Amino acid sequence: MADKRDMLDDFIDIQKDWKAVSNPLGNLVGALAQDPGEQEKAWDPSKYKWKPRANSTNCLSCLSKDPTTCTRCVDVCPVNAIQIEGSNIRVSDACRKCGLCIAACPTDAFSDMHHSARQTYDAIAKAAASHERCYVTCTRALGRPPEENEILLPCVGCVPTEVWFSILVDYPNVSVYLPYGICDKCRTTTGELALSEHIAEGEELAGRGVGLEMEEANLNHAKKRSYERREFMSSLVRSGQVAVSAANPVLAGAQVVAKRIQDHSRQITELQNSLEKICGANTTQKRKRTIVQKRQLILSALQAHPALAERFSPTAPSFDPMRCTMCGECVHVCPTHAIDLDATGHVRVESVYCVGCGACAHVCPEQALHMEAIDPETLVIPDESAEKAKRNLEKQKEEVARLKEVGKQRLMEGLELVEGLATGGASGVHRALASSTRKKGAAKKGDTSTKTSQKTAKRSSKTGTKAKKKASVRPARKSTQNEK
Repeated sequence: MADKRDMLDDFIDIQKDWKAVSNPLGNLVGALAQDPGEQEKAWDPSKYKWKPRANSTNCLSCLSKDPTTCTRCVDVCPVNAIQIEGSNIRVSDACRKCGLCIAACPTDAFSDMHHSARQTYDAIAKAAASHERCYVTCTRALGRPPEENEILLPCVGCVPTEVWFSILVDYPNVSVYLPYGICDKCRTTTGELALSEHIAEGEELAGRGVGLEMEEANLNHAKKRSYERREFMSSLVRSGQVAVSAANPVLAGAQVVAKRIQDHSRQITELQNSLEKICGANTTQKRKRTIVQKRQLILSALQAHPALAERFSPTAPSFDPMRCTMCGECVHVCPTHAIDLDATGHVRVESVYCVGCGACAHVCPEQALHMEAIDPETLVIPDESAEKAKRNLEKQKEEVARLKEVGKQRLMEGLELVEGLATGGASGVHRALASSTRKKGAAKKGDTSTKTSQKTAKRSSKTGTKAKKKASVRPARKSTQNEK
């Protein structure tokens, strides 16, 4: 059902029409002055692709010096451009810059300038918050510079499951734009399987589906009405204050979207601070615990939607103290330092930091660790700021109720005074005042009598207890005398 229009929507349409007719020859002059071949030169898909950088300090295979510990990046690469030897990762020039390794790596060992999990989330969330539809697509499918609500990626498969889940729980207006035959003929042969798996897992966890659009003619680039109304009203308010907002009203609405993204980043920061208070920031070996970006998105989404935690099946290592030799291999290989081994040989695992990679169990020479399922509720971190705001709200409600009761009593006293003045003059007022005083005295007396009765009850209970103790002792003494 479409939203009802009002006068403000009419003003917005008039503003758009006025902008279109205010310079009728502008587009024509620009078209005549443009080089005919410039439009073709403007589209360069290589501008949206970057070669990933590898960080061996986060790589599970490099930390364990065993290439079989984790092979996700190698398995997903369509051209075998990734080689892991010892503690080094090499990405050859054969790399297609598809970004699939970035999405596949569980520890953020691969990254580029624009396609980290947080960057991808922010880009999609910004477009979804301001437009009726947001489209995630690839350079081969679009074939032109993107619109504001089109997120152009080297491959849709470079969006990991965690990003899809975090987006879907808050933004249901996200779709994938992939015309028929695009993936079938693409040289990134592993991209279609990767995007299918990531989207399917994200949909299952979020309980909400991603839209699919295959026809470019059906793409919707309209902004949300609420976004346009906010732009228009903000431009009116700021027109006499800030010249920039008056000249470019889009900035006013963009500030609201930017604030929403900033709030999300602030929530992640507060969440990490809460975890450090609960679990501690460092291990016993003074190693700082870290949360990978994909994990941050999961935890922040579950903090806002705790009921979705039951859809997850997290795993964490379980420790067998009878087999452990305190070699420390599990501690060395953990990229987030979620596992800790103290001087007494006790192994402690912080399941919230654990990404479930299983590297610790893989490298343990005595098989003292094995992965097992844990309670998904452990992924829900209490929001201290929200709980504090809730407590403050409850206090305010109690104070408002108290003030209402006080105001009601004073109003009744005033009405009694007015009634006494109207019926009996000064004597009536005196009677009303006396009545009010008696009521207050009775209320105080009632409180005093209640306290007195409570004290009396406590004394009687103590006396009864002492009497019972004496009664229980006396028969024993009589029996002793009879025996004698």
